[in-house]
Amino acid sequence: MGKPPQSPYPPDLADGATPVADFGDLVDTEAENVDWANERARGFVARRAELRQCRLTGTELAEAMLVDVTFVDCRLDLVGLRAAKLERVVFRQCRMEECDFTDASLKDVLFERCELREATFGSATIQRVELRGCDLTNLHGVEALRGVRMPWDDLIQNAPLFATALGIEIID
Repeated sequence: MGKPPQSPYPPDLADGATPVADFGDLVDTEAENVDWANERARGFVARRAELRQCRLTGTELAEAMLVDVTFVDCRLDLVGLRAAKLERVVFRQCRMEECDFTDASLKDVLFERCELREATFGSATIQRVELRGCDLTNLHGVEALRGVRMPWDDLIQNAPLFATALGIEIID
């Protein structure tokens, strides 16, 4: 039986710190209600960061390193996380349609009530990853989710997706 993912460590905020507004590497910081859509940041680094209600639509974060990061109510649709390393990351109530995790490494990652429609996980490696209440419609690279944890109801809801990936013919 797999273990649940470890929670991220919170940011170590300086006294009187204000949320960051400029896009760039994020360390020990918070960001709220910022629009970083279509940014290009290959090798982006975020450590001990919390992002709330941020828009990153179309942002390219290939080869990024996200450690101890929490995203809440963020738009991450069309975000490129190819070959990224994610460790102790939480995505909560995020829109992540067509997000690309190809060749990414995910360790201790929680996706909770996220829209992952048409997201791609091809060749991703996962360890202690949990999906709770997520929309996985037309997810690509389903086989990369081997070992993921899911509630029973979520598994049943996504049974056609998993059956298709396994080549199981569903009959009436």
